[in-house]
Amino acid sequence: MTEQPDTPDLHSTETAPTADANAAELERLLAKARERYEVGFETLTVDDAPLEILQIRNMTGHLDRLIATNAIKDPLRDLPLWAKIWPASFLLGRFLRKLDPAGKSLLEVGAGCGVTGLIAARYGFARVTITDVHDDALLFARINVLRNGLADRVEVRRCDITAARLNARYDVIAGAEILYLEDLHRPLAKFLARHVASGGQAMLCTDKRRKAAHFLKLAGRDFDVAEQPVGIKSTGDDGQEERRLFLVHRLTPKRTGAAPAAPA
Repeated sequence: MTEQPDTPDLHSTETAPTADANAAELERLLAKARERYEVGFETLTVDDAPLEILQIRNMTGHLDRLIATNAIKDPLRDLPLWAKIWPASFLLGRFLRKLDPAGKSLLEVGAGCGVTGLIAARYGFARVTITDVHDDALLFARINVLRNGLADRVEVRRCDITAARLNARYDVIAGAEILYLEDLHRPLAKFLARHVASGGQAMLCTDKRRKAAHFLKLAGRDFDVAEQPVGIKSTGDDGQEERRLFLVHRLTPKRTGAAPAAPA
């Protein structure tokens, strides 16, 4: 029996919404975000085309409130890591343009605010599905989809890779900085094996300083793994420019005869 992931009431795919309906939905969701955070849009430029990404403005104050209320039990799980524009997300999104995206489906896992998926949509993927398990990440991602006029090709839905079995395979599954929790390596490897289409691939990007060997060993049972280092210049949290090295992992299924990608 196929399990469907829970989907929050952030959108409906039953009918194509009008521009006015999208604008009204954007305002409703922005009001919801403003109830929880001090927010504003940050412009991310992709090949001279701007994307507006919703960000938490006063992150320091927000973190102080979390600490004051003892809300942080496990920093890697409880901190709003989903809200940040990670360099790996931007890098992976730009890397995806090399995959001849026209007509292809893409699933982004652990998407946070959805930067990689939004860039992929801009590059021409026919259908992009942005997923996360955090409700506020899904809220921010949906706002970003609407703000950038991409609702016709991008959907946002909840997906827990430890439990979900989707009724579709995807030409590309993408994930940026999703290997930092080792206890998710095994379920992630299994999830990718179930949902990458025949002839498709998974593309993961991570800072070289993060340990990925355990995941790659697990994934190597079902995938041929290739690795490409990519260096970029970025601005650190201290405002200083730094050069960082990332690894893009390309996972291609070993087994043949998998079902073709179904519409996402």
